[in-house]
Amino acid sequence: MFSDMDTFILTIKCPDRVGIVAAVSKFLADYGGWITEAHHHSDPASGWFFMRQEIRADSLPFSLESFRKKFADIATRFALQWRISESCRPKRVVILASRLDHCLSDIFQRYRSGEYNIEIPCVISNHPQLAEICSWHNTPFHHVAIKANRRQQAFEKIASLLDQAHVDVIVLARYMQIIPPSLCKKYSNQIINIHHGFLPSFSGPKPYHQAFHQGVKIVGATCHYVTEALDAGPIIDQDVVRVSHNHSIDHMVRLGQDIERLVLARGLRYHLEDRILVHENKTIVFN
Repeated sequence: MFSDMDTFILTIKCPDRVGIVAAVSKFLADYGGWITEAHHHSDPASGWFFMRQEIRADSLPFSLESFRKKFADIATRFALQWRISESCRPKRVVILASRLDHCLSDIFQRYRSGEYNIEIPCVISNHPQLAEICSWHNTPFHHVAIKANRRQQAFEKIASLLDQAHVDVIVLARYMQIIPPSLCKKYSNQIINIHHGFLPSFSGPKPYHQAFHQGVKIVGATCHYVTEALDAGPIIDQDVVRVSHNHSIDHMVRLGQDIERLVLARGLRYHLEDRILVHENKTIVFN
């Protein structure tokens, strides 16, 4: 049974045309569906339409599987690319990190406080230092070293751990390794990275050092989906902080890490709440 707080989240993208909103709204109204939140966006440049709606689960007289069957006619008529999910089901999040723990610690805190409706089956790292913090949070920790001559074997081990975890979302919380194309394809739009730079500027390693030597007046961080192209996946969220000639590289790194926490927290929340629609290499974020 659903409570009055549980919702179904319906997301849609399709070629734009007249009647999409009316058809979806009528379908829901005919079955007594109570819409608690609605977002629409029409993109004239691409000619595509995007929608997100939350519906009280207890207002509908059928299950999620029945919804999918009954909604199929509308989906076919309007050539919808769509999905529906339950807000009450926690998503399974596996976190990959290297040595730095600021983003990992922030996710743990938000998880333990109830801000995120998630389960964390495990944390995977290419260094052993994060084992202690995972032990504090009673979370399984896997150390998978990445050596130059054994990268394939290491990522095969990681792929096996992800399969065992039945993962919904993979978060790269300052994981300083390039994800192989096979995993990028398998988990398309399911791998979220925090890049410690304001993309597309200062991609690659040491972006704060690049920014310092360039003499910029702002530094920032970027949360994006991981693709085969390094640091070039669809951007979910970004933010910046002002700096000046008085700031050293160490100052920039410290300020940047604060921004990284916030940007990753927002980007992960948007994903968990199904607020992101990806079209080509751009995102529509109904936040």
